[in-house]
Amino acid sequence: MTGRWVIHLPIAAPDLHRARIFARTAARVLAQLSARVEPGGVTVSAEDEQCVRHWVFCDRPLPDGGGRCALPVDHSSTCARRAPWLGRR
Repeated sequence: MTGRWVIHLPIAAPDLHRARIFARTAARVLAQLSARVEPGGVTVSAEDEQCVRHWVFCDRPLPDGGGRCALPVDHSSTCARRAPWLGRR
């Protein structure tokens, strides 16, 4: 079989808020290691309801057509390519 493979890595967190924080952190760290990480596709779910997924990143298309929002799903600020608190590379 050829093509892409997706890694499913179950990690337990005590609640949805902390699960999203951990997932954002893990996605950003892994993105530093590989350009193939797709943070916008990261979701979390309750252990007993894995078919009910909760988005971690906003991932809305940016108005300038230059990518997607990298802020948390529940942000109240204007969408941005990267979180302002992460600084510049």
